[in-house]
Amino acid sequence: MILVCGEALIDLVPVSACDEPAYVARAGGSGLNVAMGLGRLGVPVGFLGRVSTDHFGRMLRSRLEADGVDCRFVQEGDEPTTLAVVHLGAGTEPEFAFYGEGTADRMFRVEDLPADFPDEVTALHLGSISLAREPGASAFEAVMRREHGRRVLSLDPNVRPSLVGERSAYLARLEGWVSVADVVKVSRADLAWLYPGTAPEAAAESWLARGPGLVVVTKGHDGSIGLTAGDRVEVRGMSVDVSDTVGAGDAFTSALLASLHASGRLDRAGLRAIPPDALRECLAFANRVAAITCTRAGAQPPTRTEMDTASVA
Repeated sequence: MILVCGEALIDLVPVSACDEPAYVARAGGSGLNVAMGLGRLGVPVGFLGRVSTDHFGRMLRSRLEADGVDCRFVQEGDEPTTLAVVHLGAGTEPEFAFYGEGTADRMFRVEDLPADFPDEVTALHLGSISLAREPGASAFEAVMRREHGRRVLSLDPNVRPSLVGERSAYLARLEGWVSVADVVKVSRADLAWLYPGTAPEAAAESWLARGPGLVVVTKGHDGSIGLTAGDRVEVRGMSVDVSDTVGAGDAFTSALLASLHASGRLDRAGLRAIPPDALRECLAFANRVAAITCTRAGAQPPTRTEMDTASVA
């Protein structure tokens, strides 16, 4: 089982209603999106985090359960659900305004961590705003450091500049997380903000030198690059009619992990020894999943059945 640790929140996605702007509430948050994507692709997956008992919290839990996500590690609290208002600009990355002071997902604490995980949990995925907002950030960092060397650790920083605070302080923490991770996925946009003026591939190579077995950089419609100690693999992007790109990066992450899992390479040795052709297949599959997600409004990754029948150029 891959255990996804992080936030579950509500994305308020803009739509048009009677010639007026309106917003539709959709289940979201990078953690939930990755768990949902893995579940839809048929991978054994669980979720570790805290959701509200309010209407939106019940909606989030129902979404996880509907997609086959194991919810035994989900906590419930009376705090409200975090809201993320999405702004979509033509040709730009989505912008998010977060309303999350004292909300359920960020109130997961170190003392709430299970003393251990069952043997069926072979990998953990972490990242995004759950590693930027206290007290949850310290709890998720603690589980990352506790499980380092015991289980595969996957990391996607999915940086939200409005939440992470001062760049250099956040970067110092992030580079510490990279050093204990086994597989890291990061977007070109993230690296541009973290390392202004540095080529994305050069930044990724510096991360690889810190210890991960695999670092993957996504480049939107330009595709993705995978780096290991011995190889560099690049896969081109795909042309689709884009509805929006909300959740596309999370869909890529879930598909990458699903493909590594299916090929039997989601372990520390397998990640470090993955052949170029196998890595290329993993990246190509993840590109396709992300591309299909971009054709849909909001974070709505495809199922395994849809992937088996979909045709994406």
